[in-house]
Amino acid sequence: MASGAHAIVSQLEDAGVEVCFGLPGVHNLALWEALRDSPIRLVGVRHEQAAAYAADGYARATGAAGVALTTTGPGAANTLGAVGEAWASRSPVLVIATDIPTTLRRPGVYRGVLHETPGQADMFAPVTAARRVVARAEDLAMGAASLMLASALDAGRPAYLEVPTDLLSAELAAPPAAVGWRTEQVGPAGDADRAHALIDAAERPLIWAGAGARDRAAEVRALAERLAAPVLTTYGGRGVLAPEHPCCVGMPPHVEAAGRLWDEADLVIAFGSDLDGMNTQNWRQPQPPQLVAVNLDPLDATKNYRADAVCLELAPATLRARDGLEALGERLRAVRAEACRGLDARALRFLDALSFALPDDANVVCDMCIPGYWIAGFHAFRTPHRLQYPVGWGTLGFAFPAALGAALAGTGPTVSISGDGGFLFACGELATMAQEQVPLTAVIVDDGGYGMLRHDQRRAGAELYGVDLHTPDFAALAEAFGVRAQTVSGLEDDFGIALSEHIADPEPSVLVVTGEPLVPPPTTSPNWYRV
Repeated sequence: MASGAHAIVSQLEDAGVEVCFGLPGVHNLALWEALRDSPIRLVGVRHEQAAAYAADGYARATGAAGVALTTTGPGAANTLGAVGEAWASRSPVLVIATDIPTTLRRPGVYRGVLHETPGQADMFAPVTAARRVVARAEDLAMGAASLMLASALDAGRPAYLEVPTDLLSAELAAPPAAVGWRTEQVGPAGDADRAHALIDAAERPLIWAGAGARDRAAEVRALAERLAAPVLTTYGGRGVLAPEHPCCVGMPPHVEAAGRLWDEADLVIAFGSDLDGMNTQNWRQPQPPQLVAVNLDPLDATKNYRADAVCLELAPATLRARDGLEALGERLRAVRAEACRGLDARALRFLDALSFALPDDANVVCDMCIPGYWIAGFHAFRTPHRLQYPVGWGTLGFAFPAALGAALAGTGPTVSISGDGGFLFACGELATMAQEQVPLTAVIVDDGGYGMLRHDQRRAGAELYGVDLHTPDFAALAEAFGVRAQTVSGLEDDFGIALSEHIADPEPSVLVVTGEPLVPPPTTSPNWYRV
């Protein structure tokens, strides 16, 4: 007979899960035993937060759900920061955590059992779309894991499954039932006729493409070409249009030359975006005269800006065709040239070096650090799902552990970009990188402190306080784990050459960059031009 743990693993296999990230504990070893003979790859990390980050990175790279396994109490709690980032950035992650045995639990009473937490699942309420606490072994046989995996995928947000440790080991009276693990999400049709009428009446339409447009890039491209409309992309929408496409603005609205396109539009089509604060400069961009939202969730589409019509899809071929693609392409080249004239010269050389080094299919996982800000805003991604950026919650320490998952997704070479402070959040994952031979290049930009906070203190005329860090010799640290490492000075040509060599080598490696920090880009809030 199968155990509860075997039922969970069987359901994950049926759903096509290929890799799980986790850390073993006394309460969840039955899952490890069930995974021993499974085709699912189990990647053991050194901290539970890294398990959830890696699952998030895998999910963002593939569009499939990432799975994190953790133990009871502090193990589960350690994932919360990473689960919050996945929730805010709409990433489907399933956390499977254990709880103390049912035989030791008394409702409403804290007894002092090892790892006991009253209401453990309640900690996850603010950062998950669905939660389930298994009360009986039969719930596992009836597809609890399948249903929670489906919940994560359908909502595009994390889900949480909690299983008392004795139910993992319990023998099931019947084999796990075959469960339709993915539900079909069907929303209201919306007001497509009104949307089409508004678009046909507009003279200066603009398309705003968000993360929801990543898997509908062909539709966005056809719409843009039909309307001869410029396309601004959010961080999540990077790569929806190739940089050479005549409709691709290629600059964020945080630079004035690109922001004027929003101001001039008489209609904005928000495609797969909730028009969040970080992308709109905390909603300083004015309400458009007309706004059409293409979104699965009408409430999500209208929570920040008034929408005049909301629909699930548009039929580009039925809309009034516009001339002017060539003229639009020329104008957008001028917009980019104007914007570049106002950008920092050293940062532009860094972006040039990065473009030289990165192949088109590279996954770039950025931390909340100044080089990451520049990449997220200004690097030209050619296809969607290539940028991972923790702009949802803004969690420092995201990049390196998330890149472990992205690298194991098999969608292309992977590079993480961290500052020295952010990398130290998860430097123990160098052991995971080495043991699992993760094909990843971890870039650490070491300026001896929190560069963005230094900038803020200097901008305020304050003396530096609490922002300088004692950092290790990162190359020696990596080599101590058996990971090849190299150090270069500056983020210019030598960096680009070294990075290209690291990316060409599938072995795990670390590239440390020293030297003067870059100035923050205009995408960071102190530098927004809208006040």
